Amino acid sequence: MTGLLDALPSELERRLSPAAPGVQLAESPMLATLSDRREFPAGWIFERKLDGIRVLAVRENGKVTLRSRSGRKIDTTYPEIVDALAAQDCADFTIDGEMVAYAHGRTDFGRLQQRMGLTRPADVARSDVAVTYYAFDLLRLDGTDLRRLPLRTRKSLLRNALAFGAPLRLTTHRNAGGPELLADACARGWEGLIAKRADSLYQGRRSDAWLKLKCSQGQEFVVGGFTEPTGSRKGIGALLIGYYADGRLRYAGKVGTGFDQKTLAELRGRLDELRVDTSPFDGRVAQPTAHWTRPRLVAQVAFSEWTRDGLLRHPRYQGLRDDKKPDDVVRERAES
Repeated sequence: MTGLLDALPSELERRLSPAAPGVQLAESPMLATLSDRREFPAGWIFERKLDGIRVLAVRENGKVTLRSRSGRKIDTTYPEIVDALAAQDCADFTIDGEMVAYAHGRTDFGRLQQRMGLTRPADVARSDVAVTYYAFDLLRLDGTDLRRLPLRTRKSLLRNALAFGAPLRLTTHRNAGGPELLADACARGWEGLIAKRADSLYQGRRSDAWLKLKCSQGQEFVVGGFTEPTGSRKGIGALLIGYYADGRLRYAGKVGTGFDQKTLAELRGRLDELRVDTSPFDGRVAQPTAHWTRPRLVAQVAFSEWTRDGLLRHPRYQGLRDDKKPDDVVRERAES
């Protein structure tokens, strides 16, 4: 074991065990639960909620690989991150983090999306979108499984195991928080906060040991169709979106704002390739100009609230996501 692990107290060292392959550990990331909770006792830490995509990074057997939350290999999209991780003195690790791009001093999912679909080296080289990888957890180090160590210990090991500098950053945290900290985050234009139990183990599932505290509402939705544009608009009128419940795609409304002309044209091209004759939604959707599609695309949508009849109020399109499988999209409900 590395000297970092040798320095652990004996009660923590007993929790260590040989790790599974790094890529295997990266297949099941720990997920946070949406929450309305605002008061927290001692023993919680608070990180900035970044507006990007989840990425797990593995260095093992002389090779670095990046995986999206859904397990897709994305090395060719972010070669500068691969290079920065390959240059580390530490040669064996699995880390969890968030890939972001900045616009006007804030992380911006729409700008990141301009890089997300690029895979050819020439296209990546021409892109003017710089990305940053924020690491916030360490699952494996020198062949050792760290997931049964407390979060605070894992974060300390992460800080000391890697050298951080652009484009790699360490996700900082606060040791206390509450309504005032969230209000300050929202005033700064952040997405919100992630509250985590400092003693939590790393579990490859959604857990209430990690909580999402959002400044505004928004989540992923599955695209099941679109309407024709009207007036001078080109491409599409609106996306018809939904979420899965009990194995059925429930209609959540239509989103017709948040698009530029280029996005409208690109979406029309992708949606035309997915056209089908019948609606994928459970129940009737009263949209006379609707075209139905196979539920393959996942869109990030911001909105003000849910209506009583289960539809979105004031939805706004933010971009497509390729890091989440359509079948995994459900309605997020805040826990107190």
